[in-house]
Amino acid sequence: MREPEQPSDPEMIPCIVCFKEIPVSEVLSEEAVDYVLHFCGLECYAKWKSQNDAG
Repeated sequence: MREPEQPSDPEMIPCIVCFKEIPVSEVLSEEAVDYVLHFCGLECYAKWKSQNDAG
């Protein structure tokens, strides 16, 4: 009998603000071909934006 296949863990990347791991499949975009920042959610994006607007 064959062993059941185990799903592999998805490739992960860190959020630029909080370093929470994000699956690469959730952040891939055809529009993003150059330098891209990845955020785990809108709260982290807003925090990053406010820090950059203040500086």
